[in-house]
Amino acid sequence: MPRTSPRTTQIFCASTLYGAATLAAAIDSDLFAEPDRRVLLVFNNSTNPETTPALDEMPGFEPLRSHFDEVLSWNEAIRPFHPGAWTPRPDDIPLFERHLRLLWGLGDDRVELVLESIQVTPALTVAQLFTGAPVDVYADGLMSYGPTRNKIDPLVGTRVRRLLHLDLVPGLTPMLLTEFDVPAHVVPTAAFLKVMGELATAVPELPVLPDNAALLLGQYLSALDILSPAEEEDLHVRMMRGAVERGHRTVVFKPHPTAPARYSRALETEAQKLGVDLTVLDTPVLAELLFEQTRPGLVVGCFSTALFTASAFYDLPVARIGTEPLLDRLTPYQNSNRVPAVLADAVLADLESRKGEDGIPAEDLNGLVTAVGFTMQPQIHPDLRPAAERYLSKHFGPRTQRYFKRRRLTALGLPGGIPERLAFLPRNATARRVVRRARALKKAVKR
Repeated sequence: MPRTSPRTTQIFCASTLYGAATLAAAIDSDLFAEPDRRVLLVFNNSTNPETTPALDEMPGFEPLRSHFDEVLSWNEAIRPFHPGAWTPRPDDIPLFERHLRLLWGLGDDRVELVLESIQVTPALTVAQLFTGAPVDVYADGLMSYGPTRNKIDPLVGTRVRRLLHLDLVPGLTPMLLTEFDVPAHVVPTAAFLKVMGELATAVPELPVLPDNAALLLGQYLSALDILSPAEEEDLHVRMMRGAVERGHRTVVFKPHPTAPARYSRALETEAQKLGVDLTVLDTPVLAELLFEQTRPGLVVGCFSTALFTASAFYDLPVARIGTEPLLDRLTPYQNSNRVPAVLADAVLADLESRKGEDGIPAEDLNGLVTAVGFTMQPQIHPDLRPAAERYLSKHFGPRTQRYFKRRRLTALGLPGGIPERLAFLPRNATARRVVRRARALKKAVKR
């Protein structure tokens, strides 16, 4: 019998081993219908992809390969352009779609897309090139709990059928893509842990951590212009000191794969002063594989997703450090790292055990994230204003004010922005006109 309907090809896009493992867990959990062909499209978004291995070249990838019929490279398809910078001109989209269908042997296949970070390139570019293809989005980390970073074209957003995510913060519902009423579905934790177990056995050189070691997670925040290199080195030193104060005499540092070597040297100098046995991991493996292989006595970081997998999935003790100044420095206010940093500060224990650093009660966490999400993206989520007002009216104070910029609250007319007796001003049309005239006059005088 001749085939009467086109084949279905699912294209799964991933840029990290963690994301690919999440996809494998979702496939194992039958969250995707069986297609005719399943392709993994690899993005290498590093600053210098020519010198940085892609996820399919990293230790532990091989068990993931069997989940797909083929592994393709987005970087190869668009060479010599960088994945984070290239987007086609609107008039060229049909041409590029035909090119990709020919290059990847898609023919007239019905294409279904599974994307991460759909609000930015290269995922957004892929969604735009395959016009009309249904889209599933999956969360590679904590950012899904925050609002969509940018306003997405409805021609893309309305095609998204669901958001798949790991239950990193039990009880908290992701906000990503809720402006399009996209429902969230949890990828079963058991399936994810099974995949991680398979990855761990595939890395023969996986280091074994000493008993009761404190594992320090580096994030290379200076590369994001959040901290200076000197400040980040000092943060790592504080991590070590905090771990020692908690009784750990053996410390393991897992640097970010692209972090400079001097970060390790600064810790080695401090370890000698403290009389600590320090191990620096040179193997670029997922922190979760270390959790799988050996149970650290403590996991320390700033706002790494690995802190939440350690706590929620592996029941390991974790602590955060450096989140408060980080929240103050994140720019712009809409920075998508804000909600992950808020969650780390609000949920995880403070490494230095300072007073007034108790965690936010679980019953208040949804309210907090909703309020932060509204202040980040009020134009995308105007319907969240009442919920933000309720939360701020009840909870804004010494423990929570670090999560909000007073200037931002003032501009939005929210509680906590200005003295209560002047709260009518942001909604007063006359007051707004006076302010606009004053600003115009000030600019005229400067000229």
